[in-house]
Amino acid sequence: MADRVGRGPGRLLVAVYAVFALAASSRAVLQLATRFDEAPVAYLLSALAAAVYLVAAFALARDLRRTALYACAFELVGVLVVGTLSLVLTEAFPDQTVWSTYGSGYGFVPLVLPVLGLLRLRTTR
Repeated sequence: MADRVGRGPGRLLVAVYAVFALAASSRAVLQLATRFDEAPVAYLLSALAAAVYLVAAFALARDLRRTALYACAFELVGVLVVGTLSLVLTEAFPDQTVWSTYGSGYGFVPLVLPVLGLLRLRTTR
């Protein structure tokens, strides 16, 4: 029988997702509450990222494979799309989001994290 996703090395993955959910949600709440008019798209995207991290952390921890797959895939697409748009349409992103420039403000962890999540899901089939 295959390992559960959130067991063994998967616990570290869940922990990183949980930390990113907390960090992104804290940042988004502060930005939305104090500076929403400065960069609403960027701040709403940070809130979306926080929600995705929360869903992914929960799904990985509870071995909800389909939900985790969708969350990790959505996150990867989000990082790639927002990362590219933030480079091409710089005026649309006057402030950084979690996914801007492929997560460079967070050491590119937002780019690597969904790939690790998808790999973990694949190796624990």
